[in-house]
Amino acid sequence: MSDFNMADMFGKFQDMQQKMKEVQDELDDLIVEAEAGGGMVKVKANGNRKIVSIDLDDDVIDPEDKEMMEDLVVAGVNKALDKAEDAAKERMQDVYKGMMPGGGMPGGMDLGKLGL
Repeated sequence: MSDFNMADMFGKFQDMQQKMKEVQDELDDLIVEAEAGGGMVKVKANGNRKIVSIDLDDDVIDPEDKEMMEDLVVAGVNKALDKAEDAAKERMQDVYKGMMPGGGMPGGMDLGKLGL
């Protein structure tokens, strides 16, 4: 007979879902900042990969060079989103180390594919 217990497995799955929800809520409070143009554009994003603020230096706001400002904003946003994704993955890995045998996700599962 197998020691497999469906109710126990379901309970663990529910615990994991609850913990994932808690971590996703925590990621709203995890803020990263990235800069572009030598600090002329500063972008903050949270761990859920949402932009929370963009700060433009007065020198970058030049009506004659709108394209430069657009490029710097795009660069800053992309850097901030990359940092946010890295920070979120690190936080999720920390959570799963304590939950999964051997630490980490089974089979090296990429949580990014799940939107986490």
